[in-house]
Amino acid sequence: MKTSLLFCCLTLTLLSPASHAADSPTRLAKLEPNQPAVGATAQTPWQALNPKKLQLKSASALVLDDEGNDVYTKAINEPVPIASITKLMTAMVILDGKLDMNEKIVITKDDRDLIQLTGSRLNYGATLKRKEMLQLALMSSENRAANALGRTWPGGMAEFVKAMNRKALALGMKSSHFADPAGLDPGNVASADDVAKMVRAAMRYPDIRKATTTRTASVYPYKGRGDLRYSNTNRLLKNKTWDIELSKTGYINEAGRCLVLQANIEGEDVSFVLLNSFGKLTPFGDSNRLRKWMLANS
Repeated sequence: MKTSLLFCCLTLTLLSPASHAADSPTRLAKLEPNQPAVGATAQTPWQALNPKKLQLKSASALVLDDEGNDVYTKAINEPVPIASITKLMTAMVILDGKLDMNEKIVITKDDRDLIQLTGSRLNYGATLKRKEMLQLALMSSENRAANALGRTWPGGMAEFVKAMNRKALALGMKSSHFADPAGLDPGNVASADDVAKMVRAAMRYPDIRKATTTRTASVYPYKGRGDLRYSNTNRLLKNKTWDIELSKTGYINEAGRCLVLQANIEGEDVSFVLLNSFGKLTPFGDSNRLRKWMLANS
């Protein structure tokens, strides 16, 4: 009798589902061809490029693919003056404010550049719509236009600068500080990493994309007089091999030559940040070198 009971227990144990599962080999999820395993990060071809093959003149540089992955980095975490790249933040704050873009703004002495002492073709009394001031600030880097936008903000210039810094924090630009809407104050600083965040945020504004890629525009700031014709400060817009979706240049002595842009390369939106270049054409040359390097390995 004891022998029969022992035999039955052994038989049930061997046939039980738990015992069968424990003896079965572990099953692995089937992966499709070229599909990364769970937890693995897929690399784009550009991420595997050798940056040592590049000799850039810009002191700080960052290139991101459309997923935000680093393609090229050089001194991207140190806050540095960014000059008129600041105007991208100015534009976002103005557009977020939902102000009347057809309201006319008059240039006054308060819009003068008392920091870098730059000139302007917008003399005292020049009158343009807010949207025209914004276009000139972005396309031609018109400093008085940018200052007028800040001055006519509800609460004045001080409140506008506060709004710029609040926007920067909202975008995660933790190494940035803004001091004026034109970028004339060297206290406008950001790291290349932060600037890239600003560029990608600015891409969400159609008005900014349009203004920064328009090659020429005419305005009529003086009643009874002819037009003033302005050109874009980014010479790469004349190069038909580039498909530029947004751009902004900048320069003051403390910042060197600066250039940011977003361009479509091989069907992918790529962000470029080039800060503190010496030589008027250097950032454009660096942009071409980066693009050529990427295309050769795409």
